[in-house]
Amino acid sequence: MNPFILALAGLASVAADGQQQAAATPPEAADASAASTRVADWIAASGDNRALPYIIVDKANASLRMFDAKGKPLGTVPVLIGVAVGDEASPGIGSKNLAEIGPAEKTTPAGRFLARFGLAVGKERVLWVDYATSVALHPIPKTASAKERRRQRMLSPTADDNRITFGCINVPAAFYSKTVRPVFQRKGGYVYVLPDTKPIEDVFPRLRVEALRAAGSGASAGRPLRPPACPQCSLAMFSPSSLARSLTDSSLRVSALAIARSGMPFLARVWSF
Repeated sequence: MNPFILALAGLASVAADGQQQAAATPPEAADASAASTRVADWIAASGDNRALPYIIVDKANASLRMFDAKGKPLGTVPVLIGVAVGDEASPGIGSKNLAEIGPAEKTTPAGRFLARFGLAVGKERVLWVDYATSVALHPIPKTASAKERRRQRMLSPTADDNRITFGCINVPAAFYSKTVRPVFQRKGGYVYVLPDTKPIEDVFPRLRVEALRAAGSGASAGRPLRPPACPQCSLAMFSPSSLARSLTDSSLRVSALAIARSGMPFLARVWSF
């Protein structure tokens, strides 16, 4: 056969293989950051979502990944988040009016949250991520100022202009109505918000446990790790299981439903920004 024809056939085969490989790679996996992938792998391996659907919000990349209760990816979308860079909510932020909130207080707090649907101002049902700090997940409000250009910011190819809210997480309306609401409205689910500045292990301490377990499983062909002789190395002297029991997950938040039922004075919360 003509060598030229063979060369063309080879190029066609390479191109076909490349197309098949691209088609086999889900968009969620291709676009996910290393931090988001690490958290997703930990949740799937440990069952931290407790058989509930879950969402991972990557603030650095202004993106959201959603999974069903079994860890199946349901989609990846861009989001709008709080104006200010930071991982903690200001004390008392939940009881303030919007006009009283300063620019530095408009953060989207990082952590692990049990999210449930509930009522907000105007009897609107929203997905409360952290009721105590008035952080909810919802579409772009109809009352949002046109000057903020929220829709344009959400559709822009960069994450640099996606910080515009008072702390809430804005998602595309179609994704909210067709995916988030049907999956979360019955039992709720977990929302994992990745940090801006904090070490990710400080926000999700159990990641350290998973790292120790991975190290232990690969060391000495399955033989248990021996504790060091130095008494100052207290962390290394714990086995992964005992360390897991000793860690206090500071990022575990109070259920939005429990707070709502407590009758606290800020039940009707301004969420729309």
